[in-house]
Amino acid sequence: MTGALRRKRVVIIGGGTGLSTLLRGLKKFPLDLTAIVTVADDGGSSGRLRNDLDIPPPGDIRNVMAALSDAEPLVAEMFQYRFKQSLDLDGHSLGNLMLAALTEITGDFSHAVREMSRVLNVNGTVLPAANQLVTLHAEFEDGTIVSGESKIPAYLQPIKRVFLEPNDVKTLPDTIAAINRADVIVVGPGSLYTSILPNLLVKDIKKALMASQAKKIYICNLMTQAGETYHYTASDHVQALYDHVGEDFLDAILVGKIQFPPSVVERYKKERAWPVEYDEEHLRNMGLEVYKEEITNIFGEAVRHEPMKVAEWLFGYAGGLAKEDSKHLYF
Repeated sequence: MTGALRRKRVVIIGGGTGLSTLLRGLKKFPLDLTAIVTVADDGGSSGRLRNDLDIPPPGDIRNVMAALSDAEPLVAEMFQYRFKQSLDLDGHSLGNLMLAALTEITGDFSHAVREMSRVLNVNGTVLPAANQLVTLHAEFEDGTIVSGESKIPAYLQPIKRVFLEPNDVKTLPDTIAAINRADVIVVGPGSLYTSILPNLLVKDIKKALMASQAKKIYICNLMTQAGETYHYTASDHVQALYDHVGEDFLDAILVGKIQFPPSVVERYKKERAWPVEYDEEHLRNMGLEVYKEEITNIFGEAVRHEPMKVAEWLFGYAGGLAKEDSKHLYF
């Protein structure tokens, strides 16, 4: 295919609600999307299936597939349905059970994800960061080590570092290929230590990320998170990424432009969370392009990224890259 026709290849790395929220907007634009999704979850339905069946937890993968799905609304709703009236099934989502069943049928979690993506008519490619069980550990500033993604934020102490077991976990060849051919790599938004960093700790992903010629942009969280990023500034988030990867790898950061109503700030304070301070001068001194945009919304008293606003900005950013080099005009 000629350069004039090729869609921009965008790889998004993350997990949790932040990743699925972003993808709901991005799927509406003519982009070649790949989502690389954490498999470090060990709580809720995912954790139970992980422990019972010895498979990677399907929850984050399920949410991303639902976000990218172009299936009939009833099919997508069924996939996300969570049982509430059964002793045996209580808390399980149907999508998690379907992915677990397909993993047993095919003998391979990544193959199950591929097949379910076809069933749901997923607009893009969904790839697990690893195709095996991994455990996330955190070492805190006081020397304590806590094991398990769901337990780490509950310790409510400053995190020194997180690490995976096994430490030589491998990713899929398709994941490396997607990173290698990407035009733009997006990191976040999402829980810094428990949704984003578990992906970047996979050595193959880290190596491919460093070698990639793609523009790499971090979408910064809007609020700090109790037990993970207590009073972190935007530059603190970036520095944590650099410390774990071992190199300064980002080209740009996207932050939100928003005035927080006092009632919203007070509500978040009860959760030990605050608006992230966007220390722009420090970010620029770190060599980053800083983009401050109207990409946020307040739903009731909850602050969220607005999927379409973020997606529209990213689409424009990707298109703008093409104009920098006349040999690669994709739009």
